Amino acid sequence: WDAMRLAFLRAANSATAALRAAGTRRAASYAAAFCGSAGVASVAWYVVSPEPALCKAAKSAVDWYKLRDDLLELMDSDSAPNPSVDGASNGGGGAIAPMMVRLAWHCAGTYDVKTGTGGSDGATMRFKPESDHGGNAGLHHARALLEPIKRKHPGVTYADLYVYAGVIAIEACGGPNVGFRPGRSDALKPTPPSEDKRFTPDGRLPGADGGDNGKEKTAQHIRDIFYRMGFNDQEIVALSGAHALGRCHPDASGYKGPWTPTPTTFSNAYFSLLLNLKWTPKEWDGPMQYEDPSGKLMMLPSDLVLIEDPSFKKYAKMYAGDAAKFNADFAQAFAKLLELGTSGLTPTAYS
Repeated sequence: WDAMRLAFLRAANSATAALRAAGTRRAASYAAAFCGSAGVASVAWYVVSPEPALCKAAKSAVDWYKLRDDLLELMDSDSAPNPSVDGASNGGGGAIAPMMVRLAWHCAGTYDVKTGTGGSDGATMRFKPESDHGGNAGLHHARALLEPIKRKHPGVTYADLYVYAGVIAIEACGGPNVGFRPGRSDALKPTPPSEDKRFTPDGRLPGADGGDNGKEKTAQHIRDIFYRMGFNDQEIVALSGAHALGRCHPDASGYKGPWTPTPTTFSNAYFSLLLNLKWTPKEWDGPMQYEDPSGKLMMLPSDLVLIEDPSFKKYAKMYAGDAAKFNADFAQAFAKLLELGTSGLTPTAYS
């Protein structure tokens, strides 16, 4: 029986992948028909991944396959409001995937491994004062973009939606399959951190400069932040590679410009540029940042520290020379980040 059931389930996943390649949204229901033969009620709850897990019964009202399609449609839209297009809050449109990566990152990056506070549970960024924390400037745009999708999929929690959007954004930019496990809860109202461990004070997210323009103090600041979450030096560098995506703009972080010439493509280009271009202080009225010889690309002091600090630099060099290694290590570290502060998550085909 087990062997027969396994055969049915594998056939179902193959059928799903084939239909997905054919461009139809009926893949989930077609696969469910196969799984029904094996005694499984539905796989509509699952998201198709490059290596899908065996089909299992639905455990929530969320159709993760349709939600994924809706998120990809949003990220493909040229009309989705995005301030980074022209650098102003009322901005242009399109290219929103990097903003979704940042949203997911900042939802989870408040975690403290020693106290068990913070993390991606609760979607606490919806409330003041966390929504106004300095590191979250501009993310109200991302949250607003996801509101129509939340209304369309009322069964998904905000906490799962924010994280899932980041996972799909990496995929939309050509990055690795990070994996996703739902089960996060939503906080119902703003609550003091002393009464709800999901809420945290300001200052838990990494800053761009430790006060010495990317030298020893900045290295220590970065380590203090990431070690607090439970990461090591290699994971710090791998996660920093997400700066291949997106750009800074003055009305949010105060900094300005993209890290790479392809800010909607996930790659190891960030490390190659960091190591191979000459970076000099930018002469302008804004905060200290670096620019390349063309003046079109920028790096933050917290980026330059990755080639100033010997421990960080060895991993930066490794990832610059091995894109596959970077993709694998980033996926593992990002998945770890997105589950900080959670419990009871349930595997899906994306895990």
